[in-house]
Amino acid sequence: MSTVPAVPEDAADAGDVAAALREAPFVRVVAAADGDALAASGVLARACRKRSIPFQVRVDPVPDPTPGEGDDIVVGVGAVGGDVALVGADPASLVAVATARELGVDPDPLLALAGVATAGRPLGADAAGTLLDATRERTTVERRPGLATPTPDLAEGLAHSTLVRAPVSGDPEAARTALSRLGLPSEPTDEDRRRLASWLAVEATASSARATEAVERALRPHATPDARFATIEGFGDALDAAARERPGTGIALAIRDDGPVAGTLGAWRGHARAVHEALTAATTGRYDGVFVARVDETDPGRLGTVARLCRDFQSPEPVVLAVGEGAAAAASVDDARLADASREAVRSVDGSGTSAGDARRATARFDSDGEVSRFITAFREAL
Repeated sequence: MSTVPAVPEDAADAGDVAAALREAPFVRVVAAADGDALAASGVLARACRKRSIPFQVRVDPVPDPTPGEGDDIVVGVGAVGGDVALVGADPASLVAVATARELGVDPDPLLALAGVATAGRPLGADAAGTLLDATRERTTVERRPGLATPTPDLAEGLAHSTLVRAPVSGDPEAARTALSRLGLPSEPTDEDRRRLASWLAVEATASSARATEAVERALRPHATPDARFATIEGFGDALDAAARERPGTGIALAIRDDGPVAGTLGAWRGHARAVHEALTAATTGRYDGVFVARVDETDPGRLGTVARLCRDFQSPEPVVLAVGEGAAAAASVDDARLADASREAVRSVDGSGTSAGDARRATARFDSDGEVSRFITAFREAL
């Protein structure tokens, strides 16, 4: 069972963040490329707009929130650094919600819940439970059997979900064939959805003991039939993919009520196909405590999803390192010094490379020049 991640020393609470924003002439938000950080950035940006505080949001898979110059304030979201940082044990979305309320702004609870979902936290407990109640006051929310998807199309959701890894992942035609064999109608009942969930649980957990727990994130979603996305968890999946695949599209969605839903779904589909194809073609190696997946991929945002899915549905080890030419990402079940290991590995092969992360996840860019094997060795030794 995973433990709660440690809180970094420079993590700020909502009061600290609100105090910094309240007096800032300009706010720059630098966020990690994941759904929780993107949702939190949207909540902060909307609060700034309501308070007439000029702002800019940037999302990067290897974020570097350098403190601001002059009176500008830099907020690191899901990333250590900046003048204040939303990192630590709580999802950034929940800290952003508390910050907005400190500023006297009522945040969008559905956006924040989508971020919480991508952070792997339950939606019905504590602060997230309060947000769920607030969402129910605005729109219909129904907990139901079946698969978490951003669209009502089950075949599309099954093929393009990055919440789960199954034999049909990344292949819409295979997903449609599987649904046909299950006899699912175009308008499934709850019993139909239960059959789909049972089938997926078996298919997804065949190769990893850890997958039995991980697959639960994709099942029994909170349906939102009248909202922009079909389920809250599916909304989170789409946010996460957009943050990694098309950050500009993701930012527009997070900061505007009329944001680009079609563009976000396009990013979600493209991201899912890329990461599932990369996993299928990966060359893997098992070491003491580390599972390495070498893939034909150079984008650290995509590699982050590859590492997470491999950790949850394939790896027998607690740490996964996904690495391609010039980029890498790592994911761990528990706190494992991933940020330190990634930074030391980058230094060993490229003094000008960059890395970011925390104890459980990390990303890096480096000038490989054929040094991928050295990076892998340095990473393992640093752990």
